[in-house]
Amino acid sequence: MNINDFDFFLPDDLIAKFPLKNKEEAKMLVVPNAQIDGVEQDLLDKKVSDFIDFLNPNDVIVFNDTKVIPVRLYYKKQSGAKIEITLYKQIDSCSWIAFCKNTKRLNEGDVLHFSDDFYAVVVEKQGQDGTVLKFNLSDVDLLNALEKYGTVPLPPYIKREITDEDKVNYQTVFAKNVGAVASPTAGLHFTNEMLDKIKAKGVSIAFLTLHVGAGTFLPIKTDNVLEHKMHSEYGIVSKETADLVNKVKSNGGRVFAVGTTAMRLLETAGSDGVLKPYSDYTDIFITPGYKFQMVDVLMTNFHIPKSTLFILVCAFAGTDMMKKAYQHAIDNKYSFYSYGDSSLLYLKKIV
Repeated sequence: MNINDFDFFLPDDLIAKFPLKNKEEAKMLVVPNAQIDGVEQDLLDKKVSDFIDFLNPNDVIVFNDTKVIPVRLYYKKQSGAKIEITLYKQIDSCSWIAFCKNTKRLNEGDVLHFSDDFYAVVVEKQGQDGTVLKFNLSDVDLLNALEKYGTVPLPPYIKREITDEDKVNYQTVFAKNVGAVASPTAGLHFTNEMLDKIKAKGVSIAFLTLHVGAGTFLPIKTDNVLEHKMHSEYGIVSKETADLVNKVKSNGGRVFAVGTTAMRLLETAGSDGVLKPYSDYTDIFITPGYKFQMVDVLMTNFHIPKSTLFILVCAFAGTDMMKKAYQHAIDNKYSFYSYGDSSLLYLKKIV
């Protein structure tokens, strides 16, 4: 399975730099991915506001309620050099591994002051794996300091200055459990009004937590996809959510996962077809040939070429179908990535 099989060309002008003010007006490409009498069904150009039309009262929608930490910090050396620091993996209550721009200007033992009472010591430089920082604060005190002095960790492909609006725009309306360093962006399309409409239709809503890590943006560096080592992320599935999802499935309802993060945790905790309470790390890497156990329909944004996430959607809906769908999206000027448009993918099957 060669990484080049999952490549496509994306014009830079289709990368969304800002979200739409009216979230429900975002485009949503529906990929039915079923055949009726051997005839492939057409792609459908819809809007996020049409999502409700594809739901039945006996379905369940599963959202990721992780909350993004403002883990991007800026340090200015006495020389005037500005260093951008993005925390991406917590080691313990006061230590993180970070990606640092201008890292050559940092030395082990350096003390980085972000304010008079908030600083970090450079413990170790690990090359491409990042830099280990130990803060003078821990646990809740550290989180509070990050809220005060940190900024939103927008993905590297959004090449612009961070604004105050990003603090709201890059967080889902149902974000609850603090721990992510990247947003579960499919969920960004939903408003409280839209959630109320879903409930009014009689559709069940469930939440799980997967703390999205910066590893979601790391490229695959091996030619053979299967040799790639997937990053791990911490996830929680409550008994309440497990019972609800299992009840829906046993009654013939469908499981809609909003976002690849929700899907990965559902498939991890439900690997035998029954969703179980879960509280642990997962490094599941879903590639073509994987047999899905839990998810019937996936709502997700459009992903980066040759990424683990594009490979995941190819596994779910079929590589040929997804290449066709992405080319359709490009031809029809859909916007891509975190602040971009959405797609609704049905599990590949023959009807």
